[in-house]
Amino acid sequence: MKPLLLLILIGYLVVKCIENVVALVNLRHISQYGDRVPLGFEGFVDQKTLVQMRDYSADNSRFGFLSSGVDILITLLFLFGGLLNSYNSWLVGQEWSFIATGIVFFLLLTYAQFFIHIPFGLYSTFHIEDKYGFNKQTYGLWCADAVKGLVLTTVLSVLVLGAVFWLIKTVPEYWWLVVWLFLLFFKIFMLYVSPYVIEPLFNKFTPIANKGLEEKIKKMFSKAGLSVSKVSTMDASRRSGHGNAYFSGIGHVKRIVLFDTLLEKNSDDEILAILAHEAGHWKKKHILKRLVMMECFSFIGIYIAWALVQKDWLVDIFGVAEPTLYVKLVLVGFLSMLVLFPLKPVMTWLSRKDEWEADQYAVNLTGTPHALARALIKLGRDNLSNLHPHPWNIAFYYSHPPLAQRVARLLRR
Repeated sequence: MKPLLLLILIGYLVVKCIENVVALVNLRHISQYGDRVPLGFEGFVDQKTLVQMRDYSADNSRFGFLSSGVDILITLLFLFGGLLNSYNSWLVGQEWSFIATGIVFFLLLTYAQFFIHIPFGLYSTFHIEDKYGFNKQTYGLWCADAVKGLVLTTVLSVLVLGAVFWLIKTVPEYWWLVVWLFLLFFKIFMLYVSPYVIEPLFNKFTPIANKGLEEKIKKMFSKAGLSVSKVSTMDASRRSGHGNAYFSGIGHVKRIVLFDTLLEKNSDDEILAILAHEAGHWKKKHILKRLVMMECFSFIGIYIAWALVQKDWLVDIFGVAEPTLYVKLVLVGFLSMLVLFPLKPVMTWLSRKDEWEADQYAVNLTGTPHALARALIKLGRDNLSNLHPHPWNIAFYYSHPPLAQRVARLLRR
């Protein structure tokens, strides 16, 4: 094995080792502290629920080890075991056009990933989620969602990949810039059309029945300087017992969607507090800042990718016979995952900082910190959240502060 290839392999194994060590430490932390009731959760979480929370987190962690092991094995076989070279050579031998080959190259990889993960999706849904009472799906509904998802992925992939490779062929010297612009506008376009075209393919949305709550929501958002175009209920209970809410939209006009499972288990004040937190993200411009930051990273990343694929050194390192652009892009993507891994704790820290600010905004807007605390407690209880994550796990994977910390801070107000 070439020295550089060996170094990359070691780097990949180190990254995966860190991820699994963090998961293992977190699993042991759950076993050690999972039976303790955090401040504020008294009266909401009993011993039986604590045991379920601990076991649910533990089962998902163990399942994660299995899934991670399979992913590692596939990566080793594909990138380091010669499968990528064989796959690339086979496609080159078909002698299709540049654009057609590019579409098929990445579309087949997407299909392979989809079918490989079907057993994991089935096990997660019909064993783990079913075991803890969350799964509400039938096998028929699960398969229908999978088929619709695959068809949608195919359509969007063909359109996006076709456009990207057409731009690369048309503007070879500056394709990094035009591809970045195209992807930016495509993301913005999808923000507009997804609520009206894609989301209804999977869920049914109906106007909220509680008109009193609707008026309270619109009044609160008006106080925050935001307009609400529609408040809808989503039939989340057809698939899962988990509760949540979200809102979408561009500019000051928002579309709010409440899971029917959330409406069943929370009071009006608690739902208003949850939505006030989401309003805080918009008023503090967290979403805009995050979008700008990610697009800056994307801009730099695409330029670096363009620079790297000008030469054949990557394919030489991995022993690929045909130096196609497609295989170079795959290798650049793989290396970027390794290079950016150390930034994970930084990104999650920034995200948690935004969540603290959104909590503070919600308290200022509603004047009811205990309502938000109760809502978070109920969400944690009903979703069987891990109330005692290990600090390492928080640092790498928690985009939100741990529930116990958020609740404790809110109750001190």
